[in-house]
Amino acid sequence: MKRFKKQLKRMLISILSILFILFVIGALFINLSPEFGGTISKEHKERFTKSGNYKDGVFENIGGVKMSMGFGDYIKGIRGFFSPKPNTVPEKDIPVSKVDSVELANYQGPARFIWFGHSTFLLQIMGKNILLDPMLGPVPAPHPMLGGKRFSESLPIVIEKLPKIDMVILSHDHYDHLDYGSIIKLKDKVKVFFTPLGVGAHLTEWGVDTKSIVEMDWWEETFFKGVSLKCTPAQHFSGRGLTDRGKTLWSSWVLQIDSTNIFFSGDSGYGNHFKEIGDKYGPFDFAMMECGQYNRLWKEIHMMPEETAQAGLDVKANTIMPIHWGAFKLAMHSWTDPVVRVTQKARELNLPIITPKIGEFIYLGETSVYHEDWWENVN
Repeated sequence: MKRFKKQLKRMLISILSILFILFVIGALFINLSPEFGGTISKEHKERFTKSGNYKDGVFENIGGVKMSMGFGDYIKGIRGFFSPKPNTVPEKDIPVSKVDSVELANYQGPARFIWFGHSTFLLQIMGKNILLDPMLGPVPAPHPMLGGKRFSESLPIVIEKLPKIDMVILSHDHYDHLDYGSIIKLKDKVKVFFTPLGVGAHLTEWGVDTKSIVEMDWWEETFFKGVSLKCTPAQHFSGRGLTDRGKTLWSSWVLQIDSTNIFFSGDSGYGNHFKEIGDKYGPFDFAMMECGQYNRLWKEIHMMPEETAQAGLDVKANTIMPIHWGAFKLAMHSWTDPVVRVTQKARELNLPIITPKIGEFIYLGETSVYHEDWWENVN
């Protein structure tokens, strides 16, 4: 019996020692890894108190909407990732059209977009280059071992060959939208970063000059080099670490350039804010609408595909494009489920929708031509 107790004691000590070592490693990783970004300063918090969306030290959604997952739901979610449904990732690399760096740098033609997969776009309009949510890294996580790799080995163009960027617009600070490696490579060629409140703290931590950062609250407007920019609501959340949930704001964006009116949804669950945005700033020539990485367990913060189509109607979009899909597995649905379902619903609603390939030039005046079901040739 004494021998058994000694063995049990050694086993418990070993287990506790391992747990302690893992805790120390985790703490060091979080505190020393630059990927986690910056912390909110006292000056930031003072400004936040003036925001109607900031309460008890955190930002909140309109009406206080939160992701209502209980412990059992979290277990279901974890189980789903370890026993996923078929076809959650493509069987081979998805097609990517390559872009010539010289042609990009010298472009002076009509307004056009290039989609990089997920929610990343380069907009070229009126001689300006505007990047939206430039996540150009291979894994949406603070470390490659903590996330699944991109569905394609390559991008339309590597960061180093991108032209000078007039504006970078960020919707929130999650890893699949704000990528440390991308910002490090981009920061010296960007004139101004526009972010929701607090997100600039990450940028300054990564060496971006504070003079090159403009933080905005919902419904705030600014004007930069011919671009009228509006920060608009979204129904989501924020955070890059274990203790910073809700410490920074999340948003959608409205861009008005000359006579062109564009909406970028960022990440959002379905809510009345879409109609409010449409009534205030619509109609929109083009709307990039979140559609992917959803689950009924977290429906409050990510739309189902049918809701994406309805939200397109709510914002009064002339044409929508589903985004937040085609690059990473962050949910348990098949990788093609978002585009198939939203396309079907948009057609039922008589809402024009486009589904271009990654890297394909999307000319805003010719959006009726991008309807190829290219994903059917991947699996």
